[in-house]
Amino acid sequence: MPSFRTRFKGRAVRFSRFDIGRFLVGTCGRFGGRRGRLHVLGLYATRRGDVVNEVAAFDTVYGINDCCWSESHQSLAVSALTDGTVKLWDVSLPPALNPVSYFCEHYDEARSVDWNPVSDCFLSASLDSQIKLWTPDRSNSSYTFQRHYDSVYSVAWNAIDPHVFASASGDRTAGLWDVRDNRCFTVIHDNKTRGLVSCGWNTYSQFHLATAYGSSIHVWDIRATRGPLVDFSGHDDNVCRIRFSPHQPSMLLSCSVDNTVRMWDWREEVYIARYDLHTDRVYGIDMSVHIEGLIASAGWDNLVHIWPDRPVTATLSASPP
Repeated sequence: MPSFRTRFKGRAVRFSRFDIGRFLVGTCGRFGGRRGRLHVLGLYATRRGDVVNEVAAFDTVYGINDCCWSESHQSLAVSALTDGTVKLWDVSLPPALNPVSYFCEHYDEARSVDWNPVSDCFLSASLDSQIKLWTPDRSNSSYTFQRHYDSVYSVAWNAIDPHVFASASGDRTAGLWDVRDNRCFTVIHDNKTRGLVSCGWNTYSQFHLATAYGSSIHVWDIRATRGPLVDFSGHDDNVCRIRFSPHQPSMLLSCSVDNTVRMWDWREEVYIARYDLHTDRVYGIDMSVHIEGLIASAGWDNLVHIWPDRPVTATLSASPP
């Protein structure tokens, strides 16, 4: 199983939609959020097996809480920083020419970013309780969404209905928003929780949303939100992030402060696998859209792991010289 050691603590990992085996890792200093680095990593095939090599790296004065690739431009990526800024990167350019743009409207930590699956725009969410919509060519936000009264920890676009996104907040609610009229059309109240920290859409259903709170995960049908369809409580400590599989409609991935990554079949209401690869809390997970079953994780043990949950049949690039 290939791995990569980062200088700072892993906070987020995202596979590229354009390049097989390429992924971003956002890192952050452990205390106070000072210093960070955005890594561009590649998984390559060699005679001795697969290896992870660093393609590029970009240092930041403040730590990176989240990062994602552009869905429109192969080399663009965006990151959310602990000083409240959002930065746009062109990873094909050297560090001296990056970041290519700054976005500076949040007045507290930026915690989440997500790029629209079809349009050239992206969202950021912050501890200031605001969600902002941006386009890469403008330094000012296109719109600020305000309905939450506590920190917003996560935003996620709906992959099937790209006008809709979800937000997860410390006010114990998930908001469902439509950018066509800039309104919150549904609020999911989860009064059992201490606050929602992550959300994600099923890539095969526009109606199924997962939320994470404490050590548990809920899956909702947004057409009937009086109660969740499924309630998982398998982690031993707080869940940090959740992701639906891009290949299996019933598969859901989660990572936690309990140092584990776990895989669930939410339709059968069982967990399929537990991965004890890290020795400290795991904040970042993702699954490749190109290689079915390929998982990446990033943790506070300064390690990035990448592994298949099943035999990989896709062909990786040969290792660069």
